[in-house]
Amino acid sequence: MTSAPTAPAPRPAAGPPRATGRRRRAALRAAPAGLLVLLALTGPLLAPHAVDQPVTAPYAAPDDAAALGGDQLGRDVLSRLLHGGAPLIATALGVAVVVTGAAVVIGVLAALRPRLGRLVERAADLAILLPPVLGIMLVALAWPVDGRLPVAAAATVLGIPYAVRIVAAAAAPIAATGYVEAAAAGGERLWYLAAREVLPNLRATVLALFGLRFVEGVYVVSVAAFLQLGPQPPEADWALMIRENAAGIMLNPWAVAAPCLAIGLLAVSVNLAADALAPARTTPETAL
Repeated sequence: MTSAPTAPAPRPAAGPPRATGRRRRAALRAAPAGLLVLLALTGPLLAPHAVDQPVTAPYAAPDDAAALGGDQLGRDVLSRLLHGGAPLIATALGVAVVVTGAAVVIGVLAALRPRLGRLVERAADLAILLPPVLGIMLVALAWPVDGRLPVAAAATVLGIPYAVRIVAAAAAPIAATGYVEAAAAGGERLWYLAAREVLPNLRATVLALFGLRFVEGVYVVSVAAFLQLGPQPPEADWALMIRENAAGIMLNPWAVAAPCLAIGLLAVSVNLAADALAPARTTPETAL
């Protein structure tokens, strides 16, 4: 007597990608930004020459004395490149932190309080109408002292309205969900609704916004340097190096190309890092 064939065991349902694989990919995408920031912070220790010491002829080609040649005063381009990253990164990072923090607070409160949201929206619409470059020039020229502070202050003030609109638009659907309304009807305070119910669902938006604001900070500082605002000679700064050495680009292209590549790599790598660190969005298919 033959036994009845046994039914094959059901295959396990395909689940979401493993968290370890996602973390590994995120680490690989964030690695260039981390290495570039580390190089900018430790650059002054690695520079072969003093930042203001002429070591070769003006706009000299790369040689043994200067690996990337000389700038308009014969200073080592490589040494100035290693010194010029930390100030630019610090300024852009400060702008990104302040703008993102203010946008999160104001945007979440605007989503939870519709009356406040309408006022914030009207104020943001008026502030966005001001061209950023014009606003930076007005603030920097009216500031009593020169330097990075007026440029950073202008970038912060002009960046908050746009960032608030993004956060408020992302937080509004969350604030209208049933569990937030149930928590509000249960007597939970405003800070609890903002910090425990709405903000955890905005991690992807906040991280993406932080990356965009950081790149915008780099862009603002660089544009201000071309307008002779912000850092002044003889300070070593990537954006300032581009403006100072533009006249000799045909004699020593590295004097301009090296800081341009550094700024571009910084912007791209930070965007990749912010996108990699953002949590994966849950779709109806993956939620089942």
